[in-house]
This record gives sequence, structure tokens and C-alpha cells, in this order.
Amino acid sequence: MASHVKLWRDRVGLVDYETQIKEMRCQLVDQLKVFDLQLEQKSQQLQELTDYLRRRSEIESEYARSLDKMADRFTSRIKRLTLTSLRGLRKESSSNTVAKVWVALLSQTRQESRDHNRLSENCSSVLIQPLTQCLEYTQRLAKKSKDICMQLQDGLLKVTMEMQTAWRTYYQYHSDYVSADGKLKEAEKQEEKQKQSAAKKLERLIEKRQEKVQETYLKSSKARNEYLINLGASNATMKNFYLQDISALIDCADAGYHLVLGKVMQAYLAYRWQDQQNLGKGLQQLQGIVSGLDQTRDRDAVLQEYFNTFCMPLCFSYHPHDGDQVSEVSFECELRCELETRFKQIQARLKVVSEETEEAHKNMLAAQSCLLENISDNDLDPSSSSSQDGSTEHLIKPSVARRRTTPNEVENGYITKVKEYLVGRSLVSKLQARHDQIKAAVEKGQQIPVVVQSCVCFINLNGLHHEGIFRVPGSQMEINTIRDAFERGEDPLSERAYDLDSVAGVLKLYFRTLEKPLFPTESTSQLLEHAQIKDEAERAAQLKTVISSYPEPVVIVMRYLFAFLHHVSEYSDENMMQPYNLAVCFGPSLVSGAQNDDDVVSLQPLINALVKNIIVQQENIFPSQSELKGPVYEK
Repeated sequence: MASHVKLWRDRVGLVDYETQIKEMRCQLVDQLKVFDLQLEQKSQQLQELTDYLRRRSEIESEYARSLDKMADRFTSRIKRLTLTSLRGLRKESSSNTVAKVWVALLSQTRQESRDHNRLSENCSSVLIQPLTQCLEYTQRLAKKSKDICMQLQDGLLKVTMEMQTAWRTYYQYHSDYVSADGKLKEAEKQEEKQKQSAAKKLERLIEKRQEKVQETYLKSSKARNEYLINLGASNATMKNFYLQDISALIDCADAGYHLVLGKVMQAYLAYRWQDQQNLGKGLQQLQGIVSGLDQTRDRDAVLQEYFNTFCMPLCFSYHPHDGDQVSEVSFECELRCELETRFKQIQARLKVVSEETEEAHKNMLAAQSCLLENISDNDLDPSSSSSQDGSTEHLIKPSVARRRTTPNEVENGYITKVKEYLVGRSLVSKLQARHDQIKAAVEKGQQIPVVVQSCVCFINLNGLHHEGIFRVPGSQMEINTIRDAFERGEDPLSERAYDLDSVAGVLKLYFRTLEKPLFPTESTSQLLEHAQIKDEAERAAQLKTVISSYPEPVVIVMRYLFAFLHHVSEYSDENMMQPYNLAVCFGPSLVSGAQNDDDVVSLQPLINALVKNIIVQQENIFPSQSELKGPVYEK
């Protein structure tokens, strides 16, 4: 019955993942369909706008010819009227207002005809050419963006399948562990029932099953760790894909589309405003719409319109097997070495990939700027295209012909940079998730803080003979550099040599900036009272009693630190740092007095004396390693 229940639980977890992944696959397929739909919509918009401009060109050309014919007809009538007046010896006054009105009106009509003719030529040539080119590279960019999307989707599915495989392995190993543990318990029950004659045989059986339990437990823990790490990587990859990559791919597919469309429409509007200053409300509305072209807003509108297609699915939840209570990466002794090695490898890899991705991002922006600059042109500037005769031959500038013959190197370069950046960012998110999970486990299992251990080891190897160690201040800039490196999870002292005084300053700074002092504030008065006992043995015993009441992790750090300070004081003939001098340097950072400033000043000598006594008598005050398991300072 129990096996059927366990099989049912396994099947439930498997179905949950398979259902979630199946839904995600359907969503990914829909995303590709949306990319195709968006390309179809953009292509249709460009084609319709091109057809509109062609038809507008025909209408404007026909209207210009009609205006020109009308102006010619009325000009001929005026000439005939002028000739008739001369034959009748009636001279028309050159200041005749009616004649001036006619001349001005006909002149304006001819200018209007030229304006409409220029608009017709611009619509049929200058404005259509960029739209045709935009249609071509929009289709290419959409296809290549879709290819990148498919590659990223494959990567997302791959990491989810790795997570699912790790989950199955974890379930299998944990099942083996539960089975082995059950057999061990069954053997132990049999041992209690058997007689003395079969005891040795049962003991061997129990030992064998204990070894089996230990072996399966380690396999189960290792498989669980791998499962948790892959689970975090899957969620991080999915989050990066849905929240970052999709937007970037839509931007990539739309690169230049809004720019060209906006430039064409701005030029069209400018020509219309030149031709008809009183066009009024219609052009104002169109101007507002064109001015509102926004690639980012259109992208967000697409994401909102197809929210169910592009919304990020629920994060994969952790499914423990058969009552397993562990939900974090384990840092047990048997797994410590492997996790530490893996952490260092991931940390180094993450640093390299992050730098490469940052550089790829800069290169992508530069390539995008170059692409947009290549796509954009100034040929649509109406100020440089106006002429008195309305001719547009000069509008076909060399840059237009140059763009027609320009190879796709800039475009391909931009696509390559986008691909490199998105792939790199996806890898960074996956590595960062694994790095953070393992780092949390490593830090949780680290009894001596890395900054303390690293600084102590560095000074032990290089600074015991250094005069004024801990008393002479180091470079504040270098101290900040080392501190920042430690906060990033690095160990800078293992990579290069730093100034000893700066390293000593980092160690003091660490204890000084602790949220709570190393010695609990509530025990300060008791410690100061015991520090005044004259008898050394009695004083050490009383101080040991108080310190032994502290949490074991705190006592382990104290034991390590004061053993190191005692070792430093042994070289006081060279470094001039007697126990009292060290107490003056560390006392304010380790022991906190009263809150009142006057009390702090009066208590400081007592605090220094307390720290000095602990440095001198550290062997008698702190428990030995046999009394308290944990790392100890080694000279």
C-alpha cells in the first residue's frame, strides 16, 4: 500500500512538471505565431502606405495640371484684353488694383500648381523609396529575430528538461534511501527479537545496511542539490526570457521600422505644411499621431494585447520526495569540498561571462546606432528639397543610391550583436542563480567569516614582523576596494598582494561595522567586573564562565581572533604591538559600553584592560577544540 502511495505522489509531481512544461511549449509556439503576425501587419501597413502615396501622387499631379491649365487660360485672356486696350488707345494704369489682384491671383495659382506637382513627385519617389527599403529589411530582421527567439526557446526548454531530469534522479535516489533506511530499521527490530546465537550475523547485516543507508543518503543529498540548483537555474532562465529577452527580440524585429515610418510621415507632413499652411485641423490631428510614434509603447501594446502568450508562467515549485524536509542546498561535510570547488568555478565563469555580456551590450548599442544611422537619411528634409521650378531631380541624392547598393554587413552585424547579448544575458542569469544558491549554502556553513580568515592568514604569512600592525592606518581607497571585493563574494587577498596596514584596516573595519558587537552588550558590565579580579586564575575562570554562555558560533570566532592576536603579541619586540596596544586597537570594535558619551570615555580604559586580559589568557578563557568543535587558529 505504501509503495502505491509513493508511486502516486511521484506521478503527481511528474504530471505537474509535464503539464507546466507542455503549457509553456504551447505558449512558445504561440509566441512564434505572434512574431509572424506582427511581420504580416507591418508588411501590410508599409504596402498600404506605399499604395496611398502612389494614388496621392496621381491625384496631386492631376490637380496640378488642372491648376496650370486654368492659369494659362486666364493669362491668355488677360493678354488678349491688354492687346485690345492698346488698339483702342486705352492705356491700362500699372497701378490698377484689379490687375494687380489678377496678377497676384494667377501667380499664386501657378505657385500652388508647382507645390502640388512637387508633392506629387515627392510622393511617387522620395517618400516611397524608404518604405520599399524598410519593407525589405523589416522582413529580414523579423526572420532573424524569430530565429534567435527559437534558439532562446530551445535553451529554455533544455534547462527545464535538465531540471526535470535532475528531479527524476533525485526522486530515484531518495526512494533508494528511504527503502534502505526501512530495511535497516527492520533489521534492528529483528535484532531485538533474535536470540544470542544469531546476534553476530544480525550485527553484520545491520552494519551492511547502515553502509547502504549512508551511501544512498549521500546520493540522495547530491541529487537533491543538483535538482535544487537546476530548479533555480530554470526559473532564472525563464524569468530572463519572459521579462527581458522577449522585449529585446521585439525591439530587434522593429529596429528601424518606426524610425523610417516616422521620418516618411514627418516629411510628408512637412511638404503638406509647405504647400497648404491653412490645411487646419486635419493635418494637426495627423501631426499629433505621427509625433506620437513610439516603438517602446507599440512593443508594450503588443505584449499587453497578447498577454496570455507573453506573460511569464508561474515559477517552478519545489516538490520534495516522500516527506523530505530539506528545501535548500545542503553543505554537509561530505558535500563541502564539491560545492566549494563548484562555487569557485561558477564564480570565475560568472565574472568572465558578465564582463563579456556587458561588452556585448555596449557593442549591441553601438551596432544599433550604426544601423539606425544607416537606415535614417536626411533626404526627406523639405528645407533642402525646395526649389522654384519644382524639380525633384536633385532630391535623388547619392546617399539614396548608396543605400540601395550597401551590403547587409551593418544589419547582419547588429543581429549578431543582439544574439550575443541575449545569449550571454541568459547565461548570466542562469549562472547567477546557481552562484547565489551555492553561495548561500557556503556562507551558512562557514564558521569563520571569509574576510576574517583571509585577513588573518594574510597577516600571519606577511605581517607578524611589521612594525605598528593594526596601529598604523592603511589607504582608505585600498581598504574600500578590498571590502567591496569581499562583499561580492570574492577573496581578493588570494589573488594579489595588498599593503599590510590596509589589510589590517579591513579586519578592524569588519568588526567595527557589525550590526551587534562581538561581545554582547548585555554582558559588558559583568565582563568589566570580572576583569578587575586580581587573581589571574580566578579572573580567567570567571571570564570563561561568561563567554561560555555565548552562542557557539560567536565563541568559535572569538577563540580564533584572540588566538591570532596573542600570536601577534608574541612578536612585540619587532612589531611594537604588546597585548595592551592590540587591546587599544580592537577594544572599541569588540566591546560596546554605555550609550552616554561620557560613560564611553570613562569605560574605555576598563574595556582596553578587559581585551588585554583576554588576549594574554586566551588559552585559559576559551574552550579547547575538544570542548567545542570548530576551526582554531594555527600559527
